[in-house]
Formats: sequence, structure tokens, C-alpha cells
Amino acid sequence: MAASTVIMEEKKEDSIDRQKVCPFLLRVFVSSNGSHHKPSDYIKGNTPQNELQIYTWKDATLHEITQLVKEVNPEARRKGTKFSFASVYPDYRQPIYRIREIGTTVTGNKGPEDLKTLGGLRLNIGDYLDIAITPPDSWNSSRKGYSNNFNNRSRPY
Repeated sequence: MAASTVIMEEKKEDSIDRQKVCPFLLRVFVSSNGSHHKPSDYIKGNTPQNELQIYTWKDATLHEITQLVKEVNPEARRKGTKFSFASVYPDYRQPIYRIREIGTTVTGNKGPEDLKTLGGLRLNIGDYLDIAITPPDSWNSSRKGYSNNFNNRSRPY
């Protein structure tokens, strides 16, 4: 009797069928100085200048978004470049926007936050994504004793 093998793919909990579900427009604002934009930059319909428009799905990961930003931003391709992500969303009690940091990725280093999805981070359609890009020279030199090895963290992912 011949042996048969069964290969099963593990599906992410929040994954969707990208062939059947229409993507949504994600407005991404990139800052290359290592700091996020201020909430006041988003007031009264105004937005910061450096905008990328990405069509994506709720199951897109921070790593996927990082790859898309690197395609249009050559200086962000250097190994060790840090991408700090923040969600920008309206405060429905006041006519202002709030900013909430949601994760960080580093070019050339795999980390646990690479796999975080937009849906898992509670990003809603219509929210903005603010990405602060920090070159490797800037953030590595200011963190003495920092190891880029993400496996050494003591907290569970």
C-alpha cells in the first residue's frame, strides 16, 4: 500500500481571500526624520505632504507595508532602517485626531511585529497610517548595548 502525505496550510485567524475581497485605500504619511507627524498636522481636512496611497487588505502585515514603502523610498532600503508605525484616527468626541503607536519593523531583521496585521491592530477603514523612518546610523548609535536580535526578548509575543 502506498503512503500518502497530507499538506495542510495554516490560515491566519484574520486572513481573507484577496481574490474575492476588494482592497481598501490606505493613506500613508511618511516622515524621514524619525518622528511621527503631530496630531495638529491632520486637523480640518489637512494632511502632511509626504503621502503614499496604498490599496491593501485588513490582513496585510506591517512587513508587507514596509516592503511597499521601501519600493518608493530608496534610502529606506538600507539594512537596519527602522520603521515606526502609528495609527491616526479621528476622536469622535472632539474635532481632533489621535495618534497611537502600533509597531516597529527593521529592514533586514525579522521581528515579532512584522507579522502584526492591520485588522489585528484595530486599524479601521478611513484611518491613516503614519510611518516614521529612522536611518540605521541615527537609532543604533543612541542605544548603547542594544541587540538587534529579537529572539532575546523576555516577553511573549
